[in-house]
Amino acid sequence: MAAVVLVLLSYYGRVLRWSVMIRTQRPHPSHWGLFSATAIGFTAIVLFGRPGEFVRPYLISVKERLSFSSQMAAWLLERIYDLLAVLLIFGIALSRVQVSTAQLGPGLRWVFQTGGVLVTILALICVSMLLFLQHFSEAARHRIVAALGFLPAHSRQRVEELLCNFVIGAQATASWSTLGWVVSYTLLEWAVGVLCFASVFRMFPATAGFGLMDVLIFLGFVAFGSIVQIPGIGGGMQVVSVVVLTELFRLPLEVATSIAIASWMISFVTIVPIGLVLAFHEGLQWSKLRHLGEEEGV
Repeated sequence: MAAVVLVLLSYYGRVLRWSVMIRTQRPHPSHWGLFSATAIGFTAIVLFGRPGEFVRPYLISVKERLSFSSQMAAWLLERIYDLLAVLLIFGIALSRVQVSTAQLGPGLRWVFQTGGVLVTILALICVSMLLFLQHFSEAARHRIVAALGFLPAHSRQRVEELLCNFVIGAQATASWSTLGWVVSYTLLEWAVGVLCFASVFRMFPATAGFGLMDVLIFLGFVAFGSIVQIPGIGGGMQVVSVVVLTELFRLPLEVATSIAIASWMISFVTIVPIGLVLAFHEGLQWSKLRHLGEEEGV
């Protein structure tokens, strides 16, 4: 019960962060509308996979009467901040495991050999993208529009409108106060996530004695492994969870599999019943949401 409550709080944390990112466009957005869009959006991801990522920014753009491209920019900013949080947690995991007596298996050995380099490269890329989006977006827009001078006037005007709306969304954290709120909500959201996984581990006798650092190590490896495809293992939360629990924490395969399934169910599937109820309440058609990316030309 604690894990379910915490994971729902993490979704609400995303609502608060998104409300900050659109504050320059909507000073007082509806938190309930943002939560509804968030719940339906993550439900779409569970049901349809990555194409469901477009559902949340689309619904927010409709509910708050904002352009879809500006909300895609907000989604991109959210992903960058989440990735930076993942890199921070994974960096902590690397530093703690290296000084421990844990024996690494062949799958995780690759992570250690390349993890530090990848963390540094990805962090630099994320910071560079943030700086570009926040400070050089307007100049980039003018250059892109100028380079598309060969297009017909109607098409060029459409592209310029899309780029303009994207710039508006991308510059949402240009002020220091807004940036501070976004960073704070990101850290708070991931702190709640750590507590959620700690609650999941309390469910199983084999992991009931895990401390906070063990949870950070597990979450760091799982989050990083889900983003970066580990050779011979692949990605996906469930697969990486089993590998980490068996190779790093030496748990039996059956127990590790049970924990991986429980972690995935609580982290992702918990929101599905809520998202389905809200979607049916609002009269949304799932067939339309499924092909949203094609309709929007993304």
